[in-house]
Amino acid sequence: MAVTVNVHEAKTHFSKLLARVSLGEEVVIAKAGKPVARLVAIKGKPRKRVPGLDKGKIWMSPDFDAPLPDDILDLFYK
Repeated sequence: MAVTVNVHEAKTHFSKLLARVSLGEEVVIAKAGKPVARLVAIKGKPRKRVPGLDKGKIWMSPDFDAPLPDDILDLFYK
């Protein structure tokens, strides 16, 4: 069940609202009585990045940074 608070109350009691959210509660922030945002806890841990995971899956042409032909360059400056 979500609790709704106005913007002023959310700014004044932000730390308390975060504590409630960390316990699983959902907080809806409203402006002039209309909901504009939802404050919810982040679920799960982000996956750890593994360097080199895509090694061998990407190919790049040896001349990838060669200058473009004039006719293509002209298209950028029209």
